[in-house]
Amino acid sequence: MKDKMVKIAEDFWNIRGEFKLFGLVNIGTQASLVKRQNGNFVFLDAYSMHANLKKLVDIRTNNGQYIEAIINLHPFHTIHVEQAHQDYPHAKLYGTQRHVDKFPHLPWQPELTDSTEFATLYADDFDFTVPQGVDFISSDEKVHFSSVLAYHKASKTIHVDDTLMYFPLPGLLGLIKSPQVSLHMTLSKALQQRPGAVEDFRSWVKQLAISWHDSKVLCAAHSEILFIKDNSPTIAQRIIEALDKEEKTLKAHQKKFG
Repeated sequence: MKDKMVKIAEDFWNIRGEFKLFGLVNIGTQASLVKRQNGNFVFLDAYSMHANLKKLVDIRTNNGQYIEAIINLHPFHTIHVEQAHQDYPHAKLYGTQRHVDKFPHLPWQPELTDSTEFATLYADDFDFTVPQGVDFISSDEKVHFSSVLAYHKASKTIHVDDTLMYFPLPGLLGLIKSPQVSLHMTLSKALQQRPGAVEDFRSWVKQLAISWHDSKVLCAAHSEILFIKDNSPTIAQRIIEALDKEEKTLKAHQKKFG
């Protein structure tokens, strides 16, 4: 996979980047460049862009001067944070508590991206949601299930890291039937070990499908972009199907913890 910028809409571009697992297998990563109603731009997530890709971004943003913020949405996506800030040091820098703790020398804004206070700042352009019933920042650093999901209202695009995935190619190592939307494979380890966690998670997924029922594009990290075509199942329907496929896991967890 080579770095590329995919035009989703007139005001939304998704960057498909490279991330090699164990330095060998490229599972990809993403960031999105979005133009706000006020004419400024924000990055959803950070990425270290090669010269040609950065040139495309700079052309659209007056050499980066119109980029007002870099918004880091996944607590465990940290590799590109410093480079993105170096590329656009004037842009406000937002992140989760794990970003702040990992890079205390960077000029973080006080509002964490998983907070209501942050969501309010960008409510004109985006809806944000955080999974319920699961650990947002797991003590097990291999569990990357949770992230802040972003919905860009104008383009009807969902930008999501890990929590939701989309695999359009035949099977992932034979484990996933394709094409389909799925929940991240670390769900079982992310669920909180308390009574009611499963119901909280189910309710959150169902509300996500209701709230973002008119979404037309799903940009997912480590997988692919899903464009909804006429007469095909909606993203909302696919999200509910993904939940249904996890019922065995959910029921087992509920039986153990309530």
